[in-house]
Amino acid sequence: MLKDNKIIILAYISALLGVCGHASSEFFVKLSGISGVEVSVWRFGLGGLALLFLCIFIPNSRNLIEPLRKSPFPIILLSIFGMAFGQFLFHWALDFATVVQVATMVTIMPIGVVFVARIVEKTRITTPKIISGIGAFLGCVFLLTDGYLEQLSGNKNNLIGIYLSIGCALIGSIYLVLVKPYVNEYGPVRMTTYTFVLGFFALYPSIGLIWGIWVNPLDLFDRPSLEYLSIITLGVWNTCIAFILWLWGLSKIPDVTRGNYLFFLKPVIALCLAFFILDDKITINQLIAIFVITSFVIVEIFYTPISRIIKIHVK
Repeated sequence: MLKDNKIIILAYISALLGVCGHASSEFFVKLSGISGVEVSVWRFGLGGLALLFLCIFIPNSRNLIEPLRKSPFPIILLSIFGMAFGQFLFHWALDFATVVQVATMVTIMPIGVVFVARIVEKTRITTPKIISGIGAFLGCVFLLTDGYLEQLSGNKNNLIGIYLSIGCALIGSIYLVLVKPYVNEYGPVRMTTYTFVLGFFALYPSIGLIWGIWVNPLDLFDRPSLEYLSIITLGVWNTCIAFILWLWGLSKIPDVTRGNYLFFLKPVIALCLAFFILDDKITINQLIAIFVITSFVIVEIFYTPISRIIKIHVK
């Protein structure tokens, strides 16, 4: 029993570190000093390379050819138009909105999964999930209001960034539901490797043709040290290591649903990084959005004991 408790504690720590990896990705995108569209190519290239090396060291993930032979079109389409496109919108959003705004909007992705699963898998939406949905909606309202106020003052960037973040969250929600059977069959490491490797080969020419940015890998170390170290960190830590920590932690936590709630700490972590390191200005609306979303999620987590207490007092 003691050994099991230690594993569970380590699992929560591992999952929390994975969340820190998710939350700090916005931070390193900003520190890279390059546009979101360009940093997407760097992250997908370095992240995909790191994941390929990881597959070599994991026996169950070495065979990358067989899944492509069995399910080529779903894997390719989900990899390119699923999470890869969503991640691209996420990076692009950071060219317009602040770290806190993007992090908060992307946090609604797990809630979006609930509603997409209802449509695709006919999964029942419980009362606690409705509560979380209300909280996410109110959080969006506060952030959209914040963007609208910026627009009235002559700056439309924040609003554009928020819309791109919403697009990222929606695409990510759809991807996470549709990719589930393939993750169960081929494993999460291989499916994530496909996402970043195939995503790189789709993004590189697209960004080159549309934006005229042809990334040269040989130019990486010609940049200032802070910039190239941030790019490498995005590829190795945020894309590969943090992802594995997140997956391992969730696989060992007894209640995976509760483990996923750690993801809602993402905007809080991003806020701290933005405020203390990037010296970003934190608005009241951003603080309210974070408070509203996290508060409703906490209510969802403790919905059962709270409902029991209410019933006792009503009686």
